[in-house]
Amino acid sequence: MIESFSTHTFSNGLRLIHMPSPTDVAYCGMAIDAGTRDEEPSEYGMAHFCEHMLFKGTQHRRAWHILNRMEAIGGDLNAYTTKEETFVYAAFMRQHLQRAVNLVMDIVFNSTFPQHEIDKEVEVITEEIDSYKDTPSELIFDDFENILFPQHPLGHDILGQPNHVRNFRTDDALRYYHRYYRPDRMVLFVFGRYDFKTLVRIVTRELEHATSHLQFPDSSYFVRPITSILPIHPITKTIDKHTHQSHVMMGCRGYASDDPRRIALYFLNNLIGGPGMNSLLNVSLREHKGLVYTVESTLTNYTDTATFSIYFGCDKDDVEHCVALVRKELIRLAETPLTQHRFDAAIRQIRGQIGVACDNFENYALDMAKSYLHYNRFENLDDIYSHLACLTPLQLQQVAKELFTDDNLSLLVYQ
Repeated sequence: MIESFSTHTFSNGLRLIHMPSPTDVAYCGMAIDAGTRDEEPSEYGMAHFCEHMLFKGTQHRRAWHILNRMEAIGGDLNAYTTKEETFVYAAFMRQHLQRAVNLVMDIVFNSTFPQHEIDKEVEVITEEIDSYKDTPSELIFDDFENILFPQHPLGHDILGQPNHVRNFRTDDALRYYHRYYRPDRMVLFVFGRYDFKTLVRIVTRELEHATSHLQFPDSSYFVRPITSILPIHPITKTIDKHTHQSHVMMGCRGYASDDPRRIALYFLNNLIGGPGMNSLLNVSLREHKGLVYTVESTLTNYTDTATFSIYFGCDKDDVEHCVALVRKELIRLAETPLTQHRFDAAIRQIRGQIGVACDNFENYALDMAKSYLHYNRFENLDDIYSHLACLTPLQLQQVAKELFTDDNLSLLVYQ
């Protein structure tokens, strides 16, 4: 992995970040500082709706031309929405860079949201919502975040509700689009084997072509409203979903992106229920007891908070037993620091997992863009390893004491 990266800021505020790639496959896209938490109550589902509609027509292209532009040369065009950002990006062979930059900029800056395309696409989106609701192992994550962030923009789900989405019109989409899709709220990221000066010239030319006819409001036109995240009391909630097995989630809020304790929680999350088959919960619930097929913990980071959650599915008669086993592992971490031997082994494991994960260049490029979008920086492997090297077993125990208590953990059960 080549770890050096270069950046450039254009006169309209658009930021560019580039990292060389050791292969002939390249990734190029736009990270936009606009997500679900930026929606007004009347717009719930709009960020995801706009992401879909970006592919349905611009001032220069119809939907078919957008769909076929990268596919015709064996590339791929994709997009997704989170609670804090929207991504639009392409994967392609490196010789097609200009084509990719041109297309991404066109759909990001010149989308028109034609009503006849909305009338068709809204049915696709509502089918996506219905499919999601039929998947309790995914739906429970949204319901759990609503418990952790009640009456807060982070609490409502990304897809929205069908009856709400069906009422969206061209003007509604354009209102949201013009509010957030501005160069000073975007990062163009390129991961590929290019000369940086040549890359800047290409992007400058394509940016001028895509935006010369547009007028963007001053950066003071809109500032993301900061909605206070109020303290909550943990709750236990059971929802009857008439499922064959029970789906269970427990957890709590985590730390903001600038909180030094976030590294310890990141480490604990990996230890407790990360991807390794030797995670504490996989060994306890699956290997030793045979009570579950899937058990995992997840840490989702936001700019000003985070969610730490543990998910498992089990027989309805085993819910209490499984919850007790989970609490037992969490209490052990809070009461007894890891031995130096166990700590060193966990450090070796997480370092290796991070190294393997970074070999997925698509995810690496997206992580780079997200970090630069929100924090104007990007931490490479050496930076991450340095953070981990500063951890101690006592720091991990302190974070476990703060978070893994009965008066801090909420519990949600689908049965």
